[in-house]
Amino acid sequence: MSETPAKTPTERISSALRAAAKHGQPALVAFLTAGYPDRAKFREHLSDVASEADVVEIGVPFSDPMADGVTIQRSSEGALRAGVNLTWIIEELQLMAPVKAPLLLMSYLNPLLAFGLERLARRAAGAGICGFIVPDLPLDESDELRAVLAPHNIALVQMVTPVTPSDRLARLATASQGFVYAVTVTGTTGKNSSAADDITAYLERVRAAAAVPVCAGFGIRSREQVERLRGQVDGVIVGSALVEVLERGESAREFLAALRPPRR
Repeated sequence: MSETPAKTPTERISSALRAAAKHGQPALVAFLTAGYPDRAKFREHLSDVASEADVVEIGVPFSDPMADGVTIQRSSEGALRAGVNLTWIIEELQLMAPVKAPLLLMSYLNPLLAFGLERLARRAAGAGICGFIVPDLPLDESDELRAVLAPHNIALVQMVTPVTPSDRLARLATASQGFVYAVTVTGTTGKNSSAADDITAYLERVRAAAAVPVCAGFGIRSREQVERLRGQVDGVIVGSALVEVLERGESAREFLAALRPPRR
């Protein structure tokens, strides 16, 4: 009997999200800022998060995180003061034992350009990175990054918002790899998401346009919010609330487990 071919990094992301959604509950995509709140505990924090989350986003600290709210801005500033940078993050990941959850790097474009895109793709592949999210890189300007990631089958995730025009939303959803990041509010991260009727209609439009799973993010803080999004998305993205849990020295694993609604 022939062996099942190993999943590519991009396929690992989509498969992890779909596997969780099969149980009738949205997958959990967890965000933490690399090296915050304690640089020495990064690997410990990442292992803790990855033991419960279905997919993990690792934030690369940046001096001007324009899409992020107060909590993640604070975490980014703290990590930079501690000397965290992209080289250090990749080296730390290479030193870690593999985790079960697929890992993505969420970074603004400047640190990636400074690192060098071809070098970035090679080093990311060697460190087990499955995908990238780059909030300030428009689809129309992403060809160069997409081209260097493609030989390594590393995903480039696209973001859409409630105010994205329908034709552009369709283009972004079609181009997105791994999953579509559906921002549920206009503005910065950390705001509460109400999952109101207009958000429901918006998420329906995104799912209709996407061939990959859809994950909703910006403002997810409670099991009730996750429950309201059940059936509307394949996954939910938890960022600011998780960063605050780590700041308080609490268990990321317990916090994430408490967000999951009962299986159906």
